[in-house]
Amino acid sequence: MKVIGISGSPRKAGNTETAVRLALEEVEKQGIDTEFISLSGMKIAPCRACMRCKTQPKCAIEDDFQPIFEKIVEAEGFIVGSPVYFGSATPETMALLDRLGYVARNNGNLLRRKVGGPIAVARRAGQNFTYAQLMFFYILNEMIVVGSTYWNIAFGREKGEMTCDAEGVETMRNFGQNVAWVLKKLY
Repeated sequence: MKVIGISGSPRKAGNTETAVRLALEEVEKQGIDTEFISLSGMKIAPCRACMRCKTQPKCAIEDDFQPIFEKIVEAEGFIVGSPVYFGSATPETMALLDRLGYVARNNGNLLRRKVGGPIAVARRAGQNFTYAQLMFFYILNEMIVVGSTYWNIAFGREKGEMTCDAEGVETMRNFGQNVAWVLKKLY
């Protein structure tokens, strides 16, 4: 089994990356392989709605999307985290998810029954809207969303501040433990 964790933050080693890595650490402790992917510095263009993905499980746009898509499809679990930018997920996150959803749904619902959930991190507010935005992706793709002791949100602006949010850290750890638990029950 494997879980892919993605940070949709343009900032490397920031709070979103920390939150996703905390969840993945707990998954690894349960003997499940993980892989972390940062979208920082990657080129993921927005979907052009060309619909070429209806004829093949591949996006027509040539950029960093396809290798990420293939890793997610091969994995049993998928976690995506995004910082909050003006009340929503980052453009990088949504470009990836829009294309991932189109290609997967147009080729037999390739994300169906994968286990995971979203994470949202913000300086002060907006996590709930972003969390809901990302949650819609999971639900629309027939994925199994795992909960925690609270919504998978955390507070922090400057690098490392998220670790000062004790409840956020606990939530990420419990989320990772629950992802592993569900995966072990299903596989």
